[in-house]
Amino acid sequence: MVDTTAATEPPKTLVPPAELSRVGAAVRVALVAFALFSAYDIRLFAIKTYGLVIHEFDPWFNFRATQYLADHGAYEFFRWYDYMVWYPLGRPVGSTIYPGMQFAAVWIWQGINAAGIEMSLNDVCCYIPAWFGVVASAVVGMLAWETTGSKNAAAIATMIMAIIPAHIMRSVGGGYDNESIAMTCMVTTFYFWVRSLRDDKSWYYAIATGIAYFCMVATWGGYIFVLNMIGLHAVVLYLHRGMNAKIFWAYTIFYAIGTFGAIQIPVVGLTPLKSMEQLGPCGVFFAYILLYYIELQAQKRNLDEEDKKKLMMKVFLAAGAVGLVVIALLAPTGYFGPLSSRIRGLFVAHTRTGNPLVDSVAEHQPTSPQAYYQFLNIMCYFAPVGFIMSSASKPNDARTFLISYAAVAYYFCSKMSRLVILLGPIASALGSISIAFILEWCVDQIQSLGEDDEPSAVKAAEPVTSPRSKKGKKGKSGGDRKSAAPESTVTKAFGPLIEAYHENKQGRRIAAGAILFLFATMALGFHRYCYAVGEQMSGPSIMYKARLQNGETIIVDDYREAYWWLRDNTPEDARVMAWWDYGYQITGIGNRTSIADGNTWNHEHIATLGRCLSAPEADAHKLVRHLADYILIWAGGRGDDLAKSPHMARIGNSVYLDICPDDPTCRKFGFLDQQMTPTPMMARSLLYKLHSGGLPQHQDVVVDDTKFENVFNSKYGNVRIWKVLDVDEDSKQWSADPSNRKCSEKPGEEWICPGNYPPAIQAMKEFQRKKAFRQREDFNVKTDEDSEEYVKKYMQKMGGSG
Repeated sequence: MVDTTAATEPPKTLVPPAELSRVGAAVRVALVAFALFSAYDIRLFAIKTYGLVIHEFDPWFNFRATQYLADHGAYEFFRWYDYMVWYPLGRPVGSTIYPGMQFAAVWIWQGINAAGIEMSLNDVCCYIPAWFGVVASAVVGMLAWETTGSKNAAAIATMIMAIIPAHIMRSVGGGYDNESIAMTCMVTTFYFWVRSLRDDKSWYYAIATGIAYFCMVATWGGYIFVLNMIGLHAVVLYLHRGMNAKIFWAYTIFYAIGTFGAIQIPVVGLTPLKSMEQLGPCGVFFAYILLYYIELQAQKRNLDEEDKKKLMMKVFLAAGAVGLVVIALLAPTGYFGPLSSRIRGLFVAHTRTGNPLVDSVAEHQPTSPQAYYQFLNIMCYFAPVGFIMSSASKPNDARTFLISYAAVAYYFCSKMSRLVILLGPIASALGSISIAFILEWCVDQIQSLGEDDEPSAVKAAEPVTSPRSKKGKKGKSGGDRKSAAPESTVTKAFGPLIEAYHENKQGRRIAAGAILFLFATMALGFHRYCYAVGEQMSGPSIMYKARLQNGETIIVDDYREAYWWLRDNTPEDARVMAWWDYGYQITGIGNRTSIADGNTWNHEHIATLGRCLSAPEADAHKLVRHLADYILIWAGGRGDDLAKSPHMARIGNSVYLDICPDDPTCRKFGFLDQQMTPTPMMARSLLYKLHSGGLPQHQDVVVDDTKFENVFNSKYGNVRIWKVLDVDEDSKQWSADPSNRKCSEKPGEEWICPGNYPPAIQAMKEFQRKKAFRQREDFNVKTDEDSEEYVKKYMQKMGGSG
């Protein structure tokens, strides 16, 4: 007779279960509070060190646009044609900007001041990345809770997301960039999407999904990833579960609301219904409608599976035929937009897109193996374990989203380094799964300290068949052991080890203690690492710390010093030529007209700028005198203009093929050795002369003082400004005359009045020989043999052959 008394007695534990539950809740609350504090604190390094200063290049345009919105209101903002940029063409800002961040900043600024707290718009913009970083961390915790059902995983995910470098990289104080808000919009969209799938009564969360997605679209071009991610997950759910009304309502409501909102954003317009990279989710939307119709008809007619399949084939064949007719009618009109160079670059094996302008941006290059550890640290190990655990678990709607997100995000970030930011949320969620599982196991082992070392009732109930149990009697049901609990191959292979695991309680307790100590050490190391990386990422490029030879630490502020000089010492209508990287800062800080900036919307105009800088001094002056009053050059190393010079020539040569005949990579425009000995072409160029002319270490470099005058050198030599002599005033006045601008005749776009190049430039033979750059993936533009040959040579030479 077996004594079953022990099975009815509650197991002895170190801490009573009720008290343990209260302690666990308190620990989770404390961890989340600490996580949110850390999320804010880790993003304030730059503000504490350098003050409330806008960083980098793009944030200066974002701030200038925010200031314009605050000063002029939404109506004027969306009709803003800016003639201080892309001179002499200008840019229609209202229809070419993702305005979500600007509106959010202005509303927050207005709300704070309405509450009686005085804060400038500049200060609000500096703090926004930190504020939204806190919110994003909290939402990732909610996402982890919804997808795993574990409160412990949710608290851990919040902590990881708060400090992981992949999230910090675009959300430091002062880094007023689109991604700082967009990441919050993205994870909020994902949270409401999986929440809408919880049960049949959760469909109304899809409304919030659509609204969050609209905010994402308004903020960042990365909305395409969010749209395709949810569309892909809807497909995965159909393949896994078949047609389901819950998924139908969740997806169609999200897509209808989200797309309706998206097309209200001027820069987006109808692209969700036209662009190749967005038509997939649109197809999923219509497919779900057809499937739902089939389901209703099958129920109405009482169709069996065979008849239902026949109906499905008829419906989809008819829909496909209609779709083909629509495509055949619209394709010749150029209705369907092409894949952009950036999107196309995500699906090719090589590291070049064929567009030298896109290839010139380091963030568009593939992610190196070292970058994963730099931005994810130990989550490189814990996240894959969480992925495997999620994949091995019983699939549900929420968990399959994590799996799909991880696979897609990893693929895309491997193709483009800037997309590592997408790994922050999923690495936090997956890492929390594995960490929570291990920590819970450790707590369970330590909790059992009050138990005896005899086999417990819990152990007896385990579905593990030991060698001794095989000889036991049949169960009461009359079935044999095999029918009650089939013995798996794993049990056969590892049965002795499993039995030893269950019997060796003391060993498990020791192992649990050791693991907890190890995890505490790793957590402390991860926290320190993230703070160290966070401080490094917080250093703005516009100013930085340096150490003098005597050991003194200084803050180098050369760049702002140069822009302030322009603001204070040049006429208000002064035009400043510089490589496109600096355009946003010239207008944002210097308040002067720039030739080009980081919007890079006009390839040919940037190529003209590249021609000016790479041409011989005298030839360059003939063109520059019609476009600029001053030229600003970055010098002094640290990625200065000489480091960027190969890109200038390549981009210029993609339009002006005579810059580097028969060599799309312009290898003759460079340096002969590590001592920076210039090639003859480089030595003759305007860029090299203005960079090095007149410096003590380059006394052999002479600038023609009848064409250019050095008017400013920054304190530490990082910026030089030259005045253009013999400026053509007729060209300047012609470009400033509104009557020489051609306004759009489209209804509602009459405010779009682009400028044009003055007649003197248009009459130049070099200008007339320029060839519009045709991206080879744009099938709406008929390319010619010369364009195809150019791209072929470019790809061969950039790949090291030819």
